[in-house]
Amino acid sequence: MDGNTALVLFSGGQDSTTCLAWALARFERVETVGFDYGQRHSTELAARPRVREAIARFAQWQGRLGADHMLPLDTLKAIGGTALTDDMKIEMGANGLPTTFVPGRNLMFLTAAAALGYRRGIADLVGGMCETDFSGYPDCRDETIRATARALSLGLARDIRVHTPLMWIDKAATWKLAEELGGAPLVDLIVRETVTCYNGDPTPHDWGKGCGTCPACDLRAKGYAKYRGT
Repeated sequence: MDGNTALVLFSGGQDSTTCLAWALARFERVETVGFDYGQRHSTELAARPRVREAIARFAQWQGRLGADHMLPLDTLKAIGGTALTDDMKIEMGANGLPTTFVPGRNLMFLTAAAALGYRRGIADLVGGMCETDFSGYPDCRDETIRATARALSLGLARDIRVHTPLMWIDKAATWKLAEELGGAPLVDLIVRETVTCYNGDPTPHDWGKGCGTCPACDLRAKGYAKYRGT
Protein backbone atom coordinates (compact mmCIF):
# COMPACT_ATOMS: atom_id res chain seq x y z
CA MET A 1 0.00 0.00 0.00
CA ASP A 2 1.18 3.51 -0.92
CA GLY A 3 1.65 5.62 2.20
CA ASN A 4 2.08 8.80 0.15
CA THR A 5 -1.41 8.78 -1.36
CA ALA A 6 -4.75 9.49 0.30
CA LEU A 7 -8.34 8.92 -0.79
CA VAL A 8 -10.71 11.69 0.34
CA LEU A 9 -14.44 11.06 0.79
CA PHE A 10 -15.49 14.13 -1.18
CA SER A 11 -19.12 15.22 -1.39
CA GLY A 12 -18.71 18.77 -2.65
CA GLY A 13 -19.67 20.31 0.69
CA GLN A 14 -17.79 22.55 3.10
CA ASP A 15 -16.40 19.84 5.34
CA SER A 16 -15.17 17.52 2.62
CA THR A 17 -13.58 20.42 0.74
CA THR A 18 -11.68 21.41 3.87
CA CYS A 19 -10.63 17.79 4.28
CA LEU A 20 -9.45 17.70 0.67
CA ALA A 21 -7.23 20.71 1.32
CA TRP A 22 -5.97 19.07 4.53
CA ALA A 23 -5.02 15.94 2.61
CA LEU A 24 -3.34 17.89 -0.20
CA ALA A 25 -1.18 19.62 2.40
CA ARG A 26 -0.03 16.28 3.84
CA PHE A 27 0.12 13.71 1.04
CA GLU A 28 2.07 13.72 -2.20
CA ARG A 29 -0.97 12.59 -4.16
CA VAL A 30 -4.67 12.71 -3.37
CA GLU A 31 -7.62 10.99 -5.05
CA THR A 32 -11.29 11.66 -4.33
CA VAL A 33 -14.40 9.52 -4.17
CA GLY A 34 -18.04 10.58 -4.12
CA PHE A 35 -21.20 8.57 -3.56
CA ASP A 36 -24.51 8.72 -5.35
CA TYR A 37 -26.86 7.12 -2.85
CA GLY A 38 -30.14 8.44 -4.18
CA GLN A 39 -30.07 11.81 -2.49
CA ARG A 40 -33.18 13.96 -2.88
CA HIS A 41 -31.08 16.54 -4.72
CA SER A 42 -27.90 16.53 -6.78
CA THR A 43 -26.77 20.08 -6.01
CA GLU A 44 -23.87 18.97 -3.82
CA LEU A 45 -22.71 16.34 -6.30
CA ALA A 46 -22.89 18.92 -9.09
CA ALA A 47 -20.54 21.15 -7.10
CA ARG A 48 -17.86 18.45 -6.87
CA PRO A 49 -16.20 18.95 -10.29
CA ARG A 50 -16.23 22.75 -9.94
CA VAL A 51 -14.57 22.60 -6.53
CA ARG A 52 -12.02 20.01 -7.68
CA GLU A 53 -11.11 22.08 -10.74
CA ALA A 54 -10.60 25.18 -8.61
CA ILE A 55 -8.60 23.33 -5.94
CA ALA A 56 -6.30 21.90 -8.61
CA ARG A 57 -5.30 25.44 -9.60
CA PHE A 58 -3.96 26.34 -6.13
CA ALA A 59 -0.23 26.80 -6.65
CA GLN A 60 0.82 24.97 -3.48
CA TRP A 61 -1.12 21.85 -4.48
CA GLN A 62 -0.56 21.74 -8.22
CA GLY A 63 0.14 18.25 -9.51
CA ARG A 64 -1.07 16.52 -6.33
CA LEU A 65 -4.74 16.02 -7.15
CA GLY A 66 -5.27 12.67 -8.85
CA ALA A 67 -8.26 10.71 -10.09
CA ASP A 68 -11.86 11.24 -9.05
CA HIS A 69 -14.28 8.33 -8.56
CA MET A 70 -18.07 8.20 -8.25
CA LEU A 71 -19.62 5.11 -6.72
CA PRO A 72 -23.36 4.27 -6.70
CA LEU A 73 -24.75 3.26 -3.32
CA ASP A 74 -28.46 3.34 -4.11
CA THR A 75 -29.12 0.63 -1.55
CA LEU A 76 -29.54 3.53 0.88
CA LYS A 77 -32.29 4.99 -1.31
CA ALA A 78 -33.93 1.56 -1.57
CA ILE A 79 -33.97 1.28 2.23
CA GLY A 80 -35.27 4.84 2.47
CA GLY A 81 -37.12 6.26 5.42
CA THR A 82 -34.97 9.38 5.82
CA ALA A 83 -35.40 13.03 4.93
CA LEU A 84 -32.29 12.93 2.74
CA THR A 85 -33.61 10.18 0.46
CA ASP A 86 -37.40 10.56 0.73
CA ASP A 87 -39.90 13.40 0.70
CA MET A 88 -40.06 13.74 4.48
CA LYS A 89 -40.09 16.63 6.91
CA ILE A 90 -36.78 17.47 8.55
CA GLU A 91 -37.48 17.13 12.25
CA MET A 92 -36.47 15.19 15.34
CA GLY A 93 -37.57 11.57 15.10
CA ALA A 94 -39.10 9.43 17.82
CA ASN A 95 -35.74 7.66 18.23
CA GLY A 96 -34.08 10.90 19.35
CA LEU A 97 -32.23 11.38 16.05
CA PRO A 98 -33.05 13.83 13.25
CA THR A 99 -34.96 12.41 10.30
CA THR A 100 -31.90 13.35 8.21
CA PHE A 101 -29.99 10.45 9.74
CA VAL A 102 -29.28 7.84 7.04
CA PRO A 103 -28.61 4.57 8.91
CA GLY A 104 -25.27 3.03 8.03
CA ARG A 105 -24.32 5.74 5.53
CA ASN A 106 -20.82 6.48 6.81
CA LEU A 107 -20.19 2.79 7.43
CA MET A 108 -21.04 2.06 3.79
CA PHE A 109 -19.04 5.05 2.58
CA LEU A 110 -15.95 3.92 4.43
CA THR A 111 -16.35 0.30 3.33
CA ALA A 112 -16.72 1.29 -0.32
CA ALA A 113 -13.81 3.74 -0.09
CA ALA A 114 -11.60 1.15 1.56
CA ALA A 115 -12.43 -1.40 -1.16
CA LEU A 116 -11.65 1.18 -3.85
CA GLY A 117 -8.46 2.09 -2.03
CA TYR A 118 -7.48 -1.58 -1.86
CA ARG A 119 -7.67 -1.82 -5.66
CA ARG A 120 -5.70 1.39 -6.08
CA GLY A 121 -3.11 0.69 -3.41
CA ILE A 122 -4.33 3.39 -1.03
CA ALA A 123 -4.62 2.75 2.71
CA ASP A 124 -5.20 6.31 3.96
CA LEU A 125 -8.83 7.48 3.88
CA VAL A 126 -9.86 11.03 4.82
CA GLY A 127 -13.41 11.90 5.90
CA GLY A 128 -15.23 14.92 7.32
CA MET A 129 -16.92 13.11 10.20
CA CYS A 130 -17.23 15.26 13.32
CA GLU A 131 -18.82 14.82 16.74
CA THR A 132 -18.21 18.35 18.01
CA ASP A 133 -20.71 20.38 15.96
CA PHE A 134 -23.05 17.72 14.61
CA SER A 135 -26.63 16.46 14.60
CA GLY A 136 -26.00 13.48 16.86
CA TYR A 137 -25.50 10.90 14.10
CA PRO A 138 -23.95 7.84 15.75
CA ASP A 139 -21.91 7.00 12.65
CA CYS A 140 -20.06 10.34 12.96
CA ARG A 141 -18.63 9.51 16.38
CA ASP A 142 -14.91 8.94 16.76
CA GLU A 143 -15.55 5.58 18.44
CA THR A 144 -17.56 4.42 15.41
CA ILE A 145 -14.88 5.53 12.94
CA ARG A 146 -12.08 3.86 14.92
CA ALA A 147 -14.04 0.62 15.16
CA THR A 148 -14.81 0.72 11.43
CA ALA A 149 -11.16 1.29 10.56
CA ARG A 150 -10.22 -1.68 12.71
CA ALA A 151 -12.84 -3.91 11.07
CA LEU A 152 -11.72 -2.82 7.58
CA SER A 153 -8.09 -3.51 8.45
CA LEU A 154 -9.01 -7.00 9.59
CA GLY A 155 -11.32 -7.68 6.65
CA LEU A 156 -8.85 -6.48 4.01
CA ALA A 157 -5.71 -7.76 5.76
CA ARG A 158 -4.25 -4.26 5.36
CA ASP A 159 -3.66 -1.42 7.79
CA ILE A 160 -6.49 0.94 6.85
CA ARG A 161 -6.05 4.41 8.34
CA VAL A 162 -9.05 6.75 8.57
CA HIS A 163 -8.16 10.39 9.13
CA THR A 164 -10.87 12.70 10.49
CA PRO A 165 -9.31 16.18 10.79
CA LEU A 166 -12.62 17.81 11.79
CA MET A 167 -13.58 15.33 14.51
CA TRP A 168 -12.80 17.55 17.50
CA ILE A 169 -13.36 21.06 16.11
CA ASP A 170 -16.52 23.12 15.70
CA LYS A 171 -17.75 24.80 12.52
CA ALA A 172 -16.01 28.09 13.30
CA ALA A 173 -12.73 26.21 13.66
CA THR A 174 -13.45 24.40 10.39
CA TRP A 175 -13.66 27.75 8.61
CA LYS A 176 -10.42 28.79 10.34
CA LEU A 177 -8.71 25.56 9.27
CA ALA A 178 -9.67 26.26 5.66
CA GLU A 179 -8.10 29.71 5.98
CA GLU A 180 -4.93 28.25 7.46
CA LEU A 181 -4.69 25.71 4.65
CA GLY A 182 -5.55 27.82 1.62
CA GLY A 183 -5.93 31.40 2.79
CA ALA A 184 -8.75 33.68 1.75
CA PRO A 185 -8.97 32.07 -1.73
CA LEU A 186 -9.98 28.72 -0.21
CA VAL A 187 -12.51 30.34 2.13
CA ASP A 188 -13.94 32.23 -0.85
CA LEU A 189 -14.12 29.03 -2.89
CA ILE A 190 -16.01 27.25 -0.11
CA VAL A 191 -18.46 30.13 0.18
CA ARG A 192 -18.91 30.43 -3.58
CA GLU A 193 -19.14 26.82 -4.73
CA THR A 194 -19.77 24.28 -1.96
CA VAL A 195 -23.24 23.15 -0.90
CA THR A 196 -24.09 21.63 2.48
CA CYS A 197 -27.83 22.41 2.53
CA TYR A 198 -30.15 19.45 3.22
CA ASN A 199 -32.60 20.91 0.70
CA GLY A 200 -29.99 21.46 -1.99
CA ASP A 201 -30.93 25.14 -2.26
CA PRO A 202 -28.33 27.11 -4.30
CA THR A 203 -29.39 30.54 -2.94
CA PRO A 204 -26.19 32.50 -2.15
CA HIS A 205 -25.48 33.96 1.30
CA ASP A 206 -22.38 35.48 2.85
CA TRP A 207 -21.63 32.06 4.39
CA GLY A 208 -22.34 30.05 1.23
CA LYS A 209 -25.22 28.48 -0.69
CA GLY A 210 -28.31 27.09 1.01
CA CYS A 211 -31.90 27.51 2.09
CA GLY A 212 -30.78 29.25 5.27
CA THR A 213 -33.25 27.41 7.50
CA CYS A 214 -32.34 23.70 7.59
CA PRO A 215 -30.08 22.41 10.40
CA ALA A 216 -27.07 22.13 8.07
CA CYS A 217 -27.43 25.74 6.92
CA ASP A 218 -28.00 26.95 10.47
CA LEU A 219 -24.83 25.23 11.67
CA ARG A 220 -22.79 26.54 8.77
CA ALA A 221 -24.07 30.11 9.10
CA LYS A 222 -23.50 30.26 12.86
CA GLY A 223 -20.03 28.83 12.45
CA TYR A 224 -19.20 31.40 9.79
CA ALA A 225 -20.48 34.25 11.96
CA LYS A 226 -18.35 33.04 14.88
CA TYR A 227 -15.33 32.66 12.59
CA ARG A 228 -15.78 36.19 11.27
CA GLY A 229 -16.21 37.49 14.81
CA THR A 230 -19.64 38.97 14.24
